Amino acid sequence: MPELPEVEVVRRGLVSWVRGRTIERVDVLDQRSIRRHALGTEDFIGNLEGATVADVVRRGKFLWMPLLDTSAGPNGPLPDGPAGTQKVALMAHLGMSGQLLMQDGSVADEKHLKVRIRLGPRDGMPEQLRFVDQRIFGGLFVTALVPTDDGGPGGLAESPLPLIAEEAAHIARDPLDPAFSFDLFYRRLRKRKTGLKRALLDQGLVSGIGNIYADEALWRARLHFARPTDTLRRTEAERVVGSAREVMLDALAAGGTSFDSLYVNVNGASGYFDRSLNAYGREGQPCKRCAAAGIHATIRREQFMNRSSHTCPVCQPRPRNGRW
Repeated sequence: MPELPEVEVVRRGLVSWVRGRTIERVDVLDQRSIRRHALGTEDFIGNLEGATVADVVRRGKFLWMPLLDTSAGPNGPLPDGPAGTQKVALMAHLGMSGQLLMQDGSVADEKHLKVRIRLGPRDGMPEQLRFVDQRIFGGLFVTALVPTDDGGPGGLAESPLPLIAEEAAHIARDPLDPAFSFDLFYRRLRKRKTGLKRALLDQGLVSGIGNIYADEALWRARLHFARPTDTLRRTEAERVVGSAREVMLDALAAGGTSFDSLYVNVNGASGYFDRSLNAYGREGQPCKRCAAAGIHATIRREQFMNRSSHTCPVCQPRPRNGRW
């Protein structure tokens, strides 16, 4: 499943192509891909056609496009009205294989094309936003926008407003969010009596960190995934958050992590960060940090929550009284 850097790559791509453009027509080719829209196909299409995409917003791995009804004409300037003028949003759940692709109308339909959104013309820009999903775990739906509980922006956006898609309101801010509060994170972390990686994967504590980037952040921070959270010193917690932020920024610079052809940006290109991983997927290979110091150590893989965790036994030693 795409993690935060992959979703942010998509968000940044979409902003340049769809922000300020009017949705002229929507074609639902597979109703399974809008199954989360409880009111059905007709209501889904009715909410979209004629609306203008105001922005593209992300919090954690959640992605949505606030919609506006505007009288400025097709693809006219966005209104400078209050936040309340944005009441609904098109939410995209990418699931295991969902892709949002910008295509010209002359490009043949993809084999697994599920929804086609035709946008008003703009010079030099493709006119279609396509949702392609091979495994059909993802989908699109229209959702209400609600005020954020802290009064801050709903997520990372070009024009941050204190509104959030209702389905994302329960998750915490992510380390790349300018409104992320380390103090709040640390207070909540210390109250939990669990292992460190379990805490990092808890979207109610900090969002956007999945299995791959948790392993990479913990490797950079030199901490084991089973370290009890209530024993974590403030400096160690700062190291973990800083490492998570660094690894995700590095992944963004590389276009995300792509292990197969399903993880692509809006132009259909894959990322390359998987070539720079230090821990995840490197079982039996030398720890790069230890090797640089002349120490022989190999990355080990351990079972964790029906997944795997990858650590170095030398620079990430197992803690006493670890929580597995």
